[in-house]
Order: sequence, then C-alpha cells, then structure tokens
Amino acid sequence: MAPQLLNAAALRPLLERRLVIVTGKGGTGKTSVAAALAVAGASSGRRVLVAEVGRDEHLPRLIAPGTAPVGYAGRELLPRLTAARIDPYAALGEYLGIQLHVRSAVELVLRNRAFRQLMDASPGWRELITLGKVWHYEQMRDPSGAPRFDLLVVDAPATGHGISFLDVPRVVVSAVRSGPLRRNAELVEEMIADRDRTLLLPVALAEELPARETAELVAKVRSELRISLDRIVVNALVARPFPPGLEDLDAKLARLPSEPLWPGLPPPPVIAACAAHLRSRYELNRVYLDEIARSTGLPVVPLPFLLSGIRGPEDLRRLAEALLAVPIAEAA
Repeated sequence: MAPQLLNAAALRPLLERRLVIVTGKGGTGKTSVAAALAVAGASSGRRVLVAEVGRDEHLPRLIAPGTAPVGYAGRELLPRLTAARIDPYAALGEYLGIQLHVRSAVELVLRNRAFRQLMDASPGWRELITLGKVWHYEQMRDPSGAPRFDLLVVDAPATGHGISFLDVPRVVVSAVRSGPLRRNAELVEEMIADRDRTLLLPVALAEELPARETAELVAKVRSELRISLDRIVVNALVARPFPPGLEDLDAKLARLPSEPLWPGLPPPPVIAACAAHLRSRYELNRVYLDEIARSTGLPVVPLPFLLSGIRGPEDLRRLAEALLAVPIAEAA
C-alpha cells in the first residue's frame, strides 16, 4: 500500500528553515537546486551561506560565472550570499587547533603524508568533521548576537553516500561514552534531528531509475535517520509540448506530404518525429512524477527543464520561483 500523501498546502515554506541539506542521485541537478535556493534566500533579504562538500567546486560558476574558486574560507558571491567548500582536512585542522591551542603544530601533522594515509583509511571522520563545520556555521553570531547566517544550504553527497553522511553523528554517539568527540557528535546529531530548523531536500528526475532510487532513499531516511523530510524536488520536467486542442499535433504532422513545406525547413516527417519525441518525454515525465509522489507519500515540487542550462543568477531565479511554489501531490 502506498504511503498516505501529506497535505502539500500545509507545508512550511522552504525559506523558513534554518538548514536545508540537498541530496539526490548524481546527475539530477541537486547542485543547481542548492544554488537556486541560496539565490532565493538572498533575494528575500536573508543572509545565506551555501556550502558544498565534494572535492571540486561547482556552486560558484553557477551563481557567479567566471568567478574564482571560493575555497574553505568562502567568499560573498552576491549581496548577502556567501559560498564555501568544506574541506575535511581544513575543518579538522581548524577543530584541532581550537581544541589543542597549537595551530602551527596541527598544520604540520596534517601535512604529513603518513598521517593522511592513515586518515584516508579511517571511516566516518570526514562526514563527522564536515557536519561539525556545518554546525559551526549554524552557531556563528554577528556582533549584535544575531545569527551570522539566516539560512544555510548544504549541497550534500549523492544519494548513495547521503544516508551514511548524515548517520555518522548517531553512530559516534552510540559508540563513544564520553569526551569532546561524543559531545560534539551530540551537538551535530541534535542539529540534524531538529525538525524546526533542519530539512532534508531530495532532488530527483522523473525517470525510472531516479524515481526508484528516490523511493529507496525516502524509505531509508524514515527507518534510519531522525531528520525532517516533507517534499521531493523533481527537476528538469519537459513542458507540455502542444497547445490545448492540438494534443495530436505530431500525428497531424506525420500525415502531411513528405516534401518540405517551406525552404530551409526539414520535411514534415522529421518535424513530426521531433514532435513525437517531445510528447513522449512529456508523458514519461508525468508518469514518473506521479510515481514519485505515490511511492514516497510526499508532495513533489516540479522544476522546469531549462533548454539553455544555467548561465547565471537569472536562470537560478527562474528555478527558485518554481522551487518556492506550493508543492503538488501528483502530476497535473
């Protein structure tokens, strides 16, 4: 039996959250969604930090094409919008420097090749220190005592790694009895489990494999994690290809004579084949949009397919407008 659908109209707006963690199968556009949400937050007057946790930087070129990398220190790319890449070793050095009060010695150890090989073979520390840095961002205050950032958006690892990424603090708390490591893991776990401030936002495509993996992700989150999950973003949906009353336009084109109608245009059979492809893509998207809503029991947020891709903030604002709309329970 399919889960009961939530009331889409009753959901809290995305921008009311303090921390939004964006995940999804690789290739679904989760980085674009993270960037669009960050731009939307900054445009609304909020102070936003958007952070990615991968080895390479992708967010800066989406938000401000042509800009230099922002690195671990981060940099403001647009008014009220700061971007950063959380490097686990840099975060570890920062944490140990604070704890041990000997930053120069810590940096010397972190540059040691043998130490890095040992750390690379150790499971879980990257995820914990990365989430610890997110917690640190969430705790930052300005001179007046107000939060330094009103909204934090994290471009998290892809679906396969996303669950283990978010589950590490719980594992550490259950395995470590006392000490600074347990205390810090408890703080991170508390942040993730706080449904008032933290939301997990999966991104999918309306296709068979992403739809299936999204349903599996939602099932695992519900059974293994304590994190709020209230909607699914379905990216790159093809728009209705034909105007009302011409739903069979491709079939009508296919019945025309094969000679070109006007000089320079392809012959009608070629145009008909292209039109049929658009209609099939649209219908496929509708089927899997419904399937994602049905299999997860969650409202869906449909985002349009941008023919020219994302070339800067204006395209991100187009995505943001759809991203912030009231989700729907099933395909229209």
